[in-house]
Amino acid sequence: MDPADAARPALPDGIVAGRVIAIARRMGPADVGSVVDGLLDGGVRAFELTLNEPEAEALLAIEAAARRAAGTGMAIGAGTVLSIDAARRALEAGATFLVSPHTDLELVAWSAANGTPILPGAATPTEAYAGWRAGAAAVKAFPASVLGPAFVREVHGPFPDLPIVPTGGVTAETAGDYVRAGAVAVGLGSWLIGDGEIRGVTERADRVVRAVTEAHEAVRD
Repeated sequence: MDPADAARPALPDGIVAGRVIAIARRMGPADVGSVVDGLLDGGVRAFELTLNEPEAEALLAIEAAARRAAGTGMAIGAGTVLSIDAARRALEAGATFLVSPHTDLELVAWSAANGTPILPGAATPTEAYAGWRAGAAAVKAFPASVLGPAFVREVHGPFPDLPIVPTGGVTAETAGDYVRAGAVAVGLGSWLIGDGEIRGVTERADRVVRAVTEAHEAVRD
């Protein structure tokens, strides 16, 4: 057994079951409730809020999302986590998983040691495998719009057990391609969140969940 496997936190059930992570950037706490409700109505069970400046407002948004999602099975994550100190603050605010745009092995190892699933960003096989060996729950292929589904497929050649979550420029039209290539889930930001209006969020969430579900079933068959 790889030593990292023994201490590696599992991906949250919300990510595994729904196969979609919704990503909100620079969202204030007052806007969180309608987005959480829209995502849940559309079948999305994982919501990442990024730690953009001002961080204090981002942490309040995470707190609001965690309260709104309590008891629903939705996993609330913090994105753009660039340091261990920021990770601590995000977890204190209510995040249950972490996402970073880069591969910081110290941050990954710290998260794994503390039982927190983390998805470090990677754009090369070397970064992806290094993050995995350090204890990542999965690797975020970023930016997906540049890497494409072929990246997922080819990386799984030498690393078949490495869970990959493409993020960055993914839409309902392309989400299924990544899942068919072997992605465990996909991350969607501006396309899915839009202006945060509940009806639009619900419609887009439903659309992408159906796309990844159909792709997953096609691969399984």
